Amino acid sequence: MTLTELQEKRGRLVTEARAALEEIKKNTDEARAAELEARHDTIMADFDRVERNIKREEDQSAIEARFAARQEEERKAKRPTGSDSEVRGAHEGEKAEYREVFFKFLANGASLDALDGEERKVLRAGTENIEKRIQTGGTNTAGGYTVPVELQNMLVRSMKAWGPMYDGSIVSELNTTSGNALPIPTTDDTSKTGVQGTEGTALTDDGSADAVFGQKQLEAYDFNTKFVKFSWQLAQDSIFNMESLLADLLGERLGRLANAQLTTGTGTSAPNGIVTASTLGKTAVSATAIAADEIIDLSHAVDPAYRISPKVSFMFNDLTLAAIRKLKDGQGNYLWQMGNVKEGAPGTLLGYRYVINQAMANIATGNKTILFGDLGKYWVRKVGSPVIGVLRERFWPDLGIAGLIRFDGELLDTASVKYLIQA
Repeated sequence: MTLTELQEKRGRLVTEARAALEEIKKNTDEARAAELEARHDTIMADFDRVERNIKREEDQSAIEARFAARQEEERKAKRPTGSDSEVRGAHEGEKAEYREVFFKFLANGASLDALDGEERKVLRAGTENIEKRIQTGGTNTAGGYTVPVELQNMLVRSMKAWGPMYDGSIVSELNTTSGNALPIPTTDDTSKTGVQGTEGTALTDDGSADAVFGQKQLEAYDFNTKFVKFSWQLAQDSIFNMESLLADLLGERLGRLANAQLTTGTGTSAPNGIVTASTLGKTAVSATAIAADEIIDLSHAVDPAYRISPKVSFMFNDLTLAAIRKLKDGQGNYLWQMGNVKEGAPGTLLGYRYVINQAMANIATGNKTILFGDLGKYWVRKVGSPVIGVLRERFWPDLGIAGLIRFDGELLDTASVKYLIQA
């Protein structure tokens, strides 16, 4: 099914799901209502599958376009522009790119024997600042090499897909090259205002209007994926497949790890997750359900100054969204609006954007299930790029690849984000 067909199917499913719910009236008997709700849930499950397929197709198209552009650039670079001697001279003077050498290294079972002298120099030069060897008693040394920057960029994109808390379009991000502690001043001036003055009267200076500053600190905590092992036979397959495979495996692991820490991290020798750092906005009456009025109350628990922010959003997991899709306000209007599929307008809740975060808790006793507020007040500090390395010999004849990242997160203004907690 083409991307256009998938998008058309998504639009039809939303219409059918809405029709099923619209058919449920006050006088609809329980059996029929249950049947219509079951039909709605089935349609929305199909909707979610189509959404995932659309995302997969879009990602695949982007990767194919990138590689097609690269291949075209390589063909242009190799196209003869002068005499044979000029072409030979140009190519003899070229040095192999690190990326090409690295994947030749992988495709030959991570063996240096497959590389010529010039290629070995390129591979070693690309890792001269990285510790490459670990010695243990009674065993041979094991060498490791870092992956090219292009694959690191693919990993970051995959991480964003698996967790909104690492996405700079949802939260705020700060990229640094070193991991030194980074103090950041904070202040909440929303309760301060001015007073009327009187002609000829000195301005009041009683200290009540002074700005109060605090300080929070962003650290650089280390996390890793553990090793992903794969066979040397697989490494000899198409290099494009290997790039996609490694980006998916490590990107998903890094993404889930970072997203979980930035969502529910304790703040003690770890990031202060946004759920942990936020403050109470609304307590639900039920331990196992959410009412429409409670979501409205939660949104108004956040000061209006934050509700006009470009990054103001709701945040909850997918099961909570499924429950919210069925809620109506006092006039019988659905809180969840599907948006405009043709124009690419996203769905909204009470007119605000929402973000799906699978690290958020399910609807159950005492759980914080919904966040609302200016998510841009949550800052994620990223130290450098992910460090990815290949280890050979330890897993011989197979290969091992692992990723390491350094990051921290903190909500700089605790009044900006509120949570709803179940009874």
